[in-house]
Amino acid sequence: MNAPRHIATRAAVAVLATIVSGSATPATAAVPAGYNLVYQQEFETPEAICDFVFANPDNWSVAGGVLKFEGKSNYKPPVRSPLNMALLTSHRVGSFILECDLKQTGRDYGHRDMCLFFNFQSPDKFYYSHLATRTDDHAHNIFLVNKAPRTKISDHTTPGVDWGKDQWHKVRVERFLETGTIKVYFDDMETPVMSATDKNFADGWMGFGSFDDTGQVDNIKLWAPGEPAN
Repeated sequence: MNAPRHIATRAAVAVLATIVSGSATPATAAVPAGYNLVYQQEFETPEAICDFVFANPDNWSVAGGVLKFEGKSNYKPPVRSPLNMALLTSHRVGSFILECDLKQTGRDYGHRDMCLFFNFQSPDKFYYSHLATRTDDHAHNIFLVNKAPRTKISDHTTPGVDWGKDQWHKVRVERFLETGTIKVYFDDMETPVMSATDKNFADGWMGFGSFDDTGQVDNIKLWAPGEPAN
């Protein structure tokens, strides 16, 4: 198995430069016509870690059938933005639907979070959803990182989510380029916990992590227009 790659390594920097640079209970919601399952990962073997590029590779591992991140990140982003990041660099998508199971393993406080990254162009150009216990201008919202510290772009959000203790949660992100709409669901696949409209970025990478907490990821499914996964 190849060693996990680091965002700051020579190979990953070169890739970025060319670009501008178990489980929760709810069933899968509907997928629009024309969308195919282009990636699926259940982390059944340690080799699954090779699908990802990490901002802080020493913190990440595949064990017990999940992708997990632990400890304090030493990643220093170019602008104020999350520190724990795993990017799925095998698939660049524009419009997409992403579902996964998330477990937050950190202490209980207002900004206790996990993040989903999408339309990632480079370390200073991407979107992310920050799912946290309580909402404010820096938590539990959809954010834009565009060569400046993250900015809230949500037009709707909820007071927060209850991560609980040792609990898995189903999360879904929908992004449609034609309208610029972004919707994020947490356990309830019918009513989004946050939404936004923005057209700054088109196709890019997906990712998982946290601003500065710890957690686990499992059962990733990514749908997008195009050829289905083999």
